[in-house]
Amino acid sequence: MSKVYEFLKECGYFYVLTFNEDFPAGRPFGAVMEYNNKLYISTNNENQAHKQLRKNSNIQILSKKDGTREWLRVTGNAVECDDLKLKQMMLDECPVLLNHFSSVHDERYLLFEVNVLKVDFHK
Repeated sequence: MSKVYEFLKECGYFYVLTFNEDFPAGRPFGAVMEYNNKLYISTNNENQAHKQLRKNSNIQILSKKDGTREWLRVTGNAVECDDLKLKQMMLDECPVLLNHFSSVHDERYLLFEVNVLKVDFHK
């Protein structure tokens, strides 16, 4: 998994695609963490992304390195994670999240574990 994580961190941002009824819905994300060979992303409970993930956990993550033709697609499903230790690790890993969430106890702060089913690297 480290190769995927390193690619996403190097890109700086990535797109998370979920399902909005019959159509894909994508939006940029920037916070990602790897722990025990698993990826984690965070969002808040005030947007459509978390509602869509709760309804249909299928997800794709897409990212492209600036100035290159290298890109990555991760296919999997996202499961909400309430582990406070992991939430704190995400805040430590991505301190920009502290601009949005006061602490791991902030009810708006959501963490999702991405169960990776397939990874495609393209050059």
